[in-house]
Amino acid sequence: MFFDRPASGEVAVLVHMEMGREREADDPREFEELVLSAGGDPVAYIMGRRDAPHAGTFVGAGKLEEIAEVVREHDAQVVIFNHTLSPSQERNLERALKCRVLDRTGLILDIFAQRARTHEGKLQVELAQLRHMSTRLVRGWTHLERQKGGIGMRGPGESQLETDRRLLRVRIKQINKRLEKVRSQRDQARRARQRAEIPVVSLVGYTNAGKSTLFNALTTATVYAADQLFATLDPTLRRIELDDVGPVILADTVGFIRHLPHKLVEAFRATLEESSQADLLLHVIDAADEERESNMEQVLAVLGEALAA
Repeated sequence: MFFDRPASGEVAVLVHMEMGREREADDPREFEELVLSAGGDPVAYIMGRRDAPHAGTFVGAGKLEEIAEVVREHDAQVVIFNHTLSPSQERNLERALKCRVLDRTGLILDIFAQRARTHEGKLQVELAQLRHMSTRLVRGWTHLERQKGGIGMRGPGESQLETDRRLLRVRIKQINKRLEKVRSQRDQARRARQRAEIPVVSLVGYTNAGKSTLFNALTTATVYAADQLFATLDPTLRRIELDDVGPVILADTVGFIRHLPHKLVEAFRATLEESSQADLLLHVIDAADEERESNMEQVLAVLGEALAA
């Protein structure tokens, strides 16, 4: 399967596997849109089926060779899997394919990094990226994993790795402290609205369902709106006047998606609280989307997880 290619972007090979009898897998078309939103240049889509993921490379030997052949044919720079890969699977795949390998979580994190505009949003994305990176840090130091003898193999391999891990832990701790301050400020603003008895209506829904477009129409704001996944990342609040109600705070929030990585749900807890503390959740649905029923279920599932966090 081939697609219209954008003017620029990393040449990417996409891989989507159906596992076992589970038919409720990620939508391949949505996966393509995610890659395009990240600025990728998808040149081929490889699909397959397995009873269970291969422990070492996620895909079997035959499928791995097929992917490698397509990578060589198109001189691809990255192979993106529509699944969550373990750190060891990523390392083994990169070694076999001789190019970068990215999983669904890493792809969504990259999109969020591009979309973050506010200081808070950038902190939340960095926190999620660091947590994701901490499990994959060894990949950059595979040549220094063990103290070995021999020319060029002596040196502080383990200590360098431990230093990097320590620096990551320090940075994560710093970001968490800053986000706690943001959370405190949000709490103060929320209490002020409650004292003034101004109700809050939060727009929620699947990504690219039209929340920002509706928000702009209701508030005459100029929030960035585009026909792409995760165009909105940072929450925006505006005060509007409603007949028979009076002043209302309308909040535009980040959209949800299937299998939203837990790292993002945790990192964006401060932002998601705008929805959890709202007086009314207005679920925006794209009626023209063939997957609207499934999308509605996914939004409710992620909201339940976010509100319980």
